[in-house]
Amino acid sequence: MSDVTIAANWLFQHLDDPDIAIADCRFALMQPELGRQQYESGHIPGAYYFDLNQDLSSPVQRHGGRHPLPDVDQFSAKLSAMGITPSTLVIAYDDSRFGFAARFWWLLRYLGHDRVVVLDGGFSNWKNSGYPSTTIEPAVKPGQFTPQIRTDWIVDIEAVKAKKDSPNVALIDSREPERYRGEREPIDPIAGHIPGAVNYPWQFATDDRGFLKTSDDRWSAFESKDEILVYCGSGVTACVNLLALTAAGCDRAKLYPGSWSDWCSYQV
Repeated sequence: MSDVTIAANWLFQHLDDPDIAIADCRFALMQPELGRQQYESGHIPGAYYFDLNQDLSSPVQRHGGRHPLPDVDQFSAKLSAMGITPSTLVIAYDDSRFGFAARFWWLLRYLGHDRVVVLDGGFSNWKNSGYPSTTIEPAVKPGQFTPQIRTDWIVDIEAVKAKKDSPNVALIDSREPERYRGEREPIDPIAGHIPGAVNYPWQFATDDRGFLKTSDDRWSAFESKDEILVYCGSGVTACVNLLALTAAGCDRAKLYPGSWSDWCSYQV
């Protein structure tokens, strides 16, 4: 176990531990029903399913981006129903190189629960390692998740505008390079990036098998910065970079939850 990841063999050995809770976060942006279907076809025993649109986000409004942060009370109720208490170690996984599990990981920490990690290698590595899966959905458990929101962990569009040109602030765009450069934009109405942002694609945090890179010196350039602001298309995959920054010893970066989709909403 590291500060942010856990190995499949460790989880297998602790599946029956009452202080463990597991979240299946598999999802596909272009096929919103796929993650749930994959979960129903087979998941890690004891895992509860969390849908990006239904559980890890709130309804879309005119502003706020494509995946606004979830309603705290509703999200906390679902966390309680999977048995989470302050002592629970929560493990999140997906099959997208942390693309959705990191959103869950960040949300729990944002709400004050630091005992959360992601499964290194994701569900594919779990299956390839010969570990079991099941189609049985776990029952509701008695838990008590009490959120303690870290309001200083996020920034809105006005804060980004005010800080982005400061030499002491780093603004990181986590999207693919061609989206950052404005050469391709498959989702949002406007292509390009926030002026002043540098591009650090979220996929570079893992290898092609979905394991967190153990030596990642990409972040050393930001050691002298007073603030690090991170965004992506809608505040989801930016959380992979936040996870990688935490693994590298930098735990002060902030998320712009609305991200590029919120920025765009004020220009169309």
